Amino acid sequence: MLRATRILRRDALSGGEIVDRVVLDHGDRHRRRVAMRGAGGLGFLLDLPEPAVLEDGDALVLQDGRLVWVEAAPERLLEIRAPDDHALKRLIWHIGNRHIPAEIGADAVWIADDHVLAEMVRGLGGTAEPVERPFRPEGGAYSGGHAHEHDHSHGGHHHHHHAGG
Repeated sequence: MLRATRILRRDALSGGEIVDRVVLDHGDRHRRRVAMRGAGGLGFLLDLPEPAVLEDGDALVLQDGRLVWVEAAPERLLEIRAPDDHALKRLIWHIGNRHIPAEIGADAVWIADDHVLAEMVRGLGGTAEPVERPFRPEGGAYSGGHAHEHDHSHGGHHHHHHAGG
């Protein structure tokens, strides 16, 4: 089977023959090894040396040098807004305290659609409206540039509540 063994990041993409594209949601863009099929029907094995996040606009380099474009699929998200910058920062803190992926923009934050978090945001004076768009969350301090679950190794005893689990 044809293999893709490298990621060419969008900022380094300066040519090459793009032969197909894969449209992946946030969860499916966190991979190391998986069989894939492009939108045009090209089948190949993603076979990276270590787990990586495939970002919107990157390309997968096939072993013959051809490229497969990576596109972020639209997902159902909550668009969170606040009446002012301070209120938005406060909401970002509360969202971050829940250890969930979040995409932070200049005047809005996007998270996976979750009715409990939507009510929390509204209770804190923000708005939480459902939208459909690609999700490009922040990587996180413990992720080496990409979001993933992480082990908490804190001194003392801490109890964490994680939404959805």
